[in-house]
Amino acid sequence: MIIFRSLSEIKDIDRTVVALGNFDGVHIGHQALIDRAVKIAHEKNLKSAVFTFSNHPKNVLSHSNVVRNIIYEDEKMRILERLGIDYVFSMDFDEYMMSMSPDEFIEKLMIETFRADTAVCGFNFTFGSRAAGTADYLRDYCRDHDLNVIVVDRVNLGGCVVSSTLIRQQILDGNMEEVSGLLGRTYSIRGTVVKGNAIGRTIGFPTCNITIDETMVSPPNGAYITRCKVGGEVFKSITNVGNKPTIGTYSKSIETHIFDFDRDIYGELMEVEFIKMIREERKFPSLDELAAQLDNDVKVAKSYHERTL
Repeated sequence: MIIFRSLSEIKDIDRTVVALGNFDGVHIGHQALIDRAVKIAHEKNLKSAVFTFSNHPKNVLSHSNVVRNIIYEDEKMRILERLGIDYVFSMDFDEYMMSMSPDEFIEKLMIETFRADTAVCGFNFTFGSRAAGTADYLRDYCRDHDLNVIVVDRVNLGGCVVSSTLIRQQILDGNMEEVSGLLGRTYSIRGTVVKGNAIGRTIGFPTCNITIDETMVSPPNGAYITRCKVGGEVFKSITNVGNKPTIGTYSKSIETHIFDFDRDIYGELMEVEFIKMIREERKFPSLDELAAQLDNDVKVAKSYHERTL
C-alpha cells in the first residue's frame, strides 16, 4: 500500500476506484464502503484507493480539539492495508481544501489527481467549501464527466445507524461491548508505561500505568475487563480508568493489572483493549475495602476471560 501525504506526491499513478470519507474509526459501515471499492477495483483491474483527511475538519473549523479520535493514524493505515487498499490519499484539511468548490473537488482532485474511474461514498458524504457538495450532487455532476459514482446506503446495527458519532458516545458511556460490535474489533488506547505511586503493589495489585491521550476519546471512570499488548505479547488484565479517589486527588489515568505478570516494563509501549465495563469508579472508606473490591473485580474478569477463550 502506498500512502500519499500531499497532492504534490501524487504522480504517474494508475487509474483508481476511490472510497471517499474521513473514516474516523474505520467502523463496520466504513468497512462495507471500502470493501465495495476494493471489489469494483478488482473487477475493473484498477487500483483501489481511499481519500481521507489526517486531521478532523471540525477541529480545523472550530480551532480547537472538539472531536476526539477513535483511532490512531498508524492503526487506521494498517486497517486500510488489511482491507486491500492500494493507495491512500491522506491529506491535511487546510485552507486549500477548505476553500475548494465542489466542482473543483471533482475536477482537480477526483479526475485530474486521483485519476478516478469510480468514486464510492456514503449516503451522507459532503465535500467542498462549506460542505456544499453532497452524494447526490457528486453523482449528478459526474454523469457528464466519465466518472462513475456508487453511493453506499447506511449500515444498521441493533436498530441504530452506525456512525463515528454514535461510537464516540458509546465509548463515553462505557458501553464497550456495543463499541466492539460497531467497530468490528475492540476499542483500545495506548501509551508509554510510566511510574505511578505504587499503592497498588502495596495492596497486592501492582499496575502498569499510562497517561490519558487527550486527542483520543476515552471511557468513563470505572473498572474494565481488558486485554493488553506489550512487546508483541497479549495478556489478560483488568483496568481502572479514573482519578484514584480512595487515595487522593489525581489526574485521570489508566492503570492496568496484568494477571500473573511480574516484569518491569517502564518506558515500554502498552496498548489496552477495553472489553467490558464492570463497575463505575468510587471512593472506598479504606485501602482494605479497596483491595477487597479489586479482588472481586479480578475474579469477575478472570471468569469472563475463561468463558470467552
